[in-house]
Amino acid sequence: MPTEVVRRLSPEGEELAARREELARLEAELADRELIVASLRAELAAFEGLYLRRIGVLYAELDEWNARLAELRAERIGTPDVQTEAGEARSQAQESFSAAHGEASNVQPFRPSPELKSLFREAAKRVHPDTADDEKDRARRERLMKEVNAAYAVGDDEALRRILVGLDNSPDNVPGLGIGADLIRVLRQLRLAKDRLAAIDMELVTLAETDIALLKARADSAASQGLDLLAEMEVDIRGRISAVRQIFEQTAGGEARA
Repeated sequence: MPTEVVRRLSPEGEELAARREELARLEAELADRELIVASLRAELAAFEGLYLRRIGVLYAELDEWNARLAELRAERIGTPDVQTEAGEARSQAQESFSAAHGEASNVQPFRPSPELKSLFREAAKRVHPDTADDEKDRARRERLMKEVNAAYAVGDDEALRRILVGLDNSPDNVPGLGIGADLIRVLRQLRLAKDRLAAIDMELVTLAETDIALLKARADSAASQGLDLLAEMEVDIRGRISAVRQIFEQTAGGEARA
């Protein structure tokens, strides 16, 4: 009767196999978490762009009329404090205009497809810097991760596919030799992956507490009730613009009659 030969791993080999399984689970979790934070960043950027196009431009117009009114009063009164107020009002108007018409205002709505999300997860899992073997590998992965995030942010699934194809053909895929060295690398990768997961959790909390995130949450809550928060804000600001413009025209008209 033939004797079955059972090949057992050494204790180091068993430890390495177990740690690799743990790393694989963490890599999958890390890719999912990176997708969440990348999506949140993109969604907030898109909402900020919408806010600037609808509300920011109105605030810029309101600040412009306030600046004109302050400058008109400064010309008439001429006291240092009134002139200072006029200068501050003009600076605010310039700042509001720059914000409302800057690059952030051009960001369009972010609606990632399931395929784009899947490509991002796979790419993030394979290139994540926190699974690097050494500093040289980490630098390469950081560069690739930036490319992955940039492609995801603009919905460029073809760019993500090219990155994945490049990874398949990379000589860096050749594994190292030696159980001891492999175990040390895997343990370091585990530590870095855990640290990155903790950092992502902190970033998610920070992002959720930003002014634009809080405003988006209010807008989403209003939308769930069939309301348009930004439209309500538009009505309010247009009313304020009208009031300031009327005061300016009355003040300017009074000077002309005088």
